[in-house]
Amino acid sequence: MKRLLAVVSVSLLLSARLAAQSPATLTGVILDPRGAAIRGAHISARAAGARVAVEATSGDDGRFQMSLAPGHYTVSVAQDPFARAEREVDLAAGASRDLRIQLTLAPLAASVQVTAQTTPAEVVSTPAPVDVLTREEIEHRAATSLPDLLETQPGFSLAQTGAEGGLTTLFLDGGNSNHAKVLIDGTTANDSGGEMDFSNMTLDNVAKVEIVHGAESALYGSDALDGVVQVFTRRGETHQPELDLTGEGGSFSTGRGEADLSGLLGRFDYSASFGYFSTEGQGPNDSFLNRTYSGNFGWVINDDNSLRLTLRANTSDAGLPGPTLFLPPNLTEFYSRHDFISNLAWNGQSGRHWSWRLAGTEATPRWVDNDAPVYVSTSQFNRAGFNAQGTYQSAVVTATAGYAYEVENGFPSGLSGEHARRNNQAGYMEARWTPTARLIFEAGVRAEDNSSFGTRVVPRVGASYLARKGAGTWGDTRVRGFYGQGIVAPRLDQSFGNDPCFPGNPDLLPERSRTVNAGVEQFLVSGRLRVSADYFYTELYDVISFAFLAPTAMCTFGTGTYFNTDRAIARGTHAVAEYRINRRLTVTGNYTYDNSRVLQAPNAFDPTEQPGNHLFHRPVNSGNIAMNLAVWRFNGNLVGYFTGIRTDSDFMGLGLTHAPGYAWFNLATSYRLDARASLFVRVSNLFDKQYQTVLGYPALGREILGGVRLRLGGAQ
Repeated sequence: MKRLLAVVSVSLLLSARLAAQSPATLTGVILDPRGAAIRGAHISARAAGARVAVEATSGDDGRFQMSLAPGHYTVSVAQDPFARAEREVDLAAGASRDLRIQLTLAPLAASVQVTAQTTPAEVVSTPAPVDVLTREEIEHRAATSLPDLLETQPGFSLAQTGAEGGLTTLFLDGGNSNHAKVLIDGTTANDSGGEMDFSNMTLDNVAKVEIVHGAESALYGSDALDGVVQVFTRRGETHQPELDLTGEGGSFSTGRGEADLSGLLGRFDYSASFGYFSTEGQGPNDSFLNRTYSGNFGWVINDDNSLRLTLRANTSDAGLPGPTLFLPPNLTEFYSRHDFISNLAWNGQSGRHWSWRLAGTEATPRWVDNDAPVYVSTSQFNRAGFNAQGTYQSAVVTATAGYAYEVENGFPSGLSGEHARRNNQAGYMEARWTPTARLIFEAGVRAEDNSSFGTRVVPRVGASYLARKGAGTWGDTRVRGFYGQGIVAPRLDQSFGNDPCFPGNPDLLPERSRTVNAGVEQFLVSGRLRVSADYFYTELYDVISFAFLAPTAMCTFGTGTYFNTDRAIARGTHAVAEYRINRRLTVTGNYTYDNSRVLQAPNAFDPTEQPGNHLFHRPVNSGNIAMNLAVWRFNGNLVGYFTGIRTDSDFMGLGLTHAPGYAWFNLATSYRLDARASLFVRVSNLFDKQYQTVLGYPALGREILGGVRLRLGGAQ
């Protein structure tokens, strides 16, 4: 009996030990947002405290299998252009566990666009032309200002009343300066009526910029009349906190500093930044001070739900010397801006095909133009909104329906301190059909109801077709095209102004557009050379103008108000080329031909605004070339920009009707001391060219700045 008990005890002990050593089996399938299998995804499983991970690759059916020792594991899945996904898994001895991991496209990836559609998609598949500027490109250029960066992109022209801090506006593809919608992490940054001053828009904590050409009001409503610019801020990526520090200084008593703290803490990611910029400028009363605060915080509640909060605040103060090429500098006028935006979004998913997004947004721009005791002009606005959308995605069809509500209110300077408000609501739908792997159709429509002008319906349709699948010397050929309509609401003061002599017009309609765009994109030399060309045609109508009326007994100097009177067209082409000559040298270039014309302007104040003339500040010819060289620890970037003659006016009776063309070059170089420190020098206006983007306002001369970048913590 004792011998039998001993044998049984030994057997049980051996069985328990063998069971404890018995491996577990982990299997799973990796799917894309449409539910289709992803081949070649990299899967790693790392046990708690282990330095080495077990790795596998998904097969043609998206499936993988691993044999693992019992324990707790973090399973990670990585595959470009999808966002990295992680799952926590507990495995018992001898157990089997099967995972279904559905990846999402990475919003900050260079090959992914978020803005042109209701759901992220690869850039090459969009019917509308999309330009993407990544954090790497921003760092190579040592760029610090959003308008300076956008000026070098196809279709943009810049107008700036001063070197730093003056009113800064951008014109896209021949549209007016209030015709492009600007979003920061999904929140509208435009003032009432689409007006946008870029003077304090820095690139602090910015990870990516997307530019969508053409009318996008079917998706974004008012302000997206001829395009959308969206800025995305950085997200935390490393489990060890990372602190990035930048400091520089140089010409014109200029100093700039930036501190970015980011990281991951379990399911929570964070990124917070503070930036400071100060310069004395190049003449009397030409100083500029800007401070930027930015935060991006995300929380993955579970595998199917996440929250994200983004915040951004800008405060700037600038002296305004005026058109010093015509008049002595103004020593008493100052301009201050205070801008704050926020966005809170809940993203959720149900099963393989359904997802939703709920987002609340708010923007509060405020500015003061002070030339006391002559005048003080103050304007303050608030745009608060809510957006809800649901999406169904399959391998063939993606369909989205949504509802948006926004309240615009404020105290425009034209209302003499009184309050104005209007409510906007809209329903929209968008569908994306992929009948074959090469062909994509898109269609969308939006019904926008505005308390100022009633209801307007704006459609958009487009297609993208991979005409040739190639490799080697002659690669892929893709053609695309789309048609869209756009609207932009009147400014609050244009609709509700209460000046008895110059009142607003409550019957104003929105400014409107029709856009047609067609293009082709070709890859050559094994994908190292990409060339594209796009044709655009935009008709602008119901454009708002101001008209003087006859004097009255009370208004002896005359009266006037606003009317929808003007029409114009803009038509032209973009040509873009990017050539990665080798792993060290890349050359890019673009050229824009924009033949804009005034068709109708019965209330024109200036001869340059008469029918037949080109539109203000929009050159017929403009272009850019950039070269980036990376050798060992050195990186050099040379950017050149040129623009031809542009319609302009001195508005002083001097008879000047055009601003001359100009060209400038910027140089940025950096040297990496080690993995965490680098030195850099950047030179703006390298050849010290004298030019003006607006008649009478001299641009900044040659500026030389040097600095250092440090990275503490983060990934090795």
